[in-house]
Amino acid sequence: MKKNLFTGSCVALATPFTESGVNFKKLEELIEWHIKEGTDAILICGTTGEASTMPDEEHMEVIRFAVNTINKRVHVMAGAGSNDTRHAVELSQFCEDAGADSILTVTPYYNKTTQEGLYQHFKVIAQSVKIPVVLYNVPSRTNLNIAPATLKRLSEIENIAAVKECNLLQAAEVFHLCGDNLDLYSGEDGNVLPLLALGGKGVISVLANVIPKDMHKMVQAFFEGDLAACRKIQIDTVPLEKAMFCETNPIPVKAAMNLMGMNAGPCRLPLVEISESGMAQLKKALKGYGLI
Repeated sequence: MKKNLFTGSCVALATPFTESGVNFKKLEELIEWHIKEGTDAILICGTTGEASTMPDEEHMEVIRFAVNTINKRVHVMAGAGSNDTRHAVELSQFCEDAGADSILTVTPYYNKTTQEGLYQHFKVIAQSVKIPVVLYNVPSRTNLNIAPATLKRLSEIENIAAVKECNLLQAAEVFHLCGDNLDLYSGEDGNVLPLLALGGKGVISVLANVIPKDMHKMVQAFFEGDLAACRKIQIDTVPLEKAMFCETNPIPVKAAMNLMGMNAGPCRLPLVEISESGMAQLKKALKGYGLI
């Protein structure tokens, strides 16, 4: 059995931008707030962090800044994925050198590949570093699924430690095939309790950008045996979860953060401002949850 990376809620942190670059002062404030609120781990430069619109130099600067700011207080997961294996290796090695605790690496999108190609892609990345590797398996984003049989093969590689999984039916099969050799974290805020019940260790959460304490409490309650408290948070967050995904992530996330006074700034093109209807739904959900 491999060592567990963390148990709890990992915020998929939105990167605060100005019109000209990253707002590092605000990024520091957000990190400090998350640590104070009980967030168990912080994902830097993931999908919600808009890594896809960051040049490598900026991507690396953000990771270096976050690692130094967090300073080992919570687990740091660094986004290091690419659909170019060589590029993914370069980013992964940088993240390791910068001091990240683990890397999150995405399935190759656009060019796609076969299941054997997925195995070889992730194997090469894992063998290029010593820190734990977390696989990003979100087919709605990449149009490519890592099959359970492939995950079983990958779980046999020493430092492939976990997978961000969004499919509950597949998750059960992965647990059946991999046992304790691969940790699973929910990639869907709406499926946290069911995945924990199957054996998951936590969630990589978008909702934690606005309710970090409650996302931490949801997972904590489960592991403390308080299923009623865990279930209540899961159900109470449904309207908020729906609103936060009413348009492409992180458009509603940043809109919510800005409404709450966090000054997360704009999204970068091709992502645009939230629509009027989306904003109305978001405001209703935020008010209903007592956030604005």
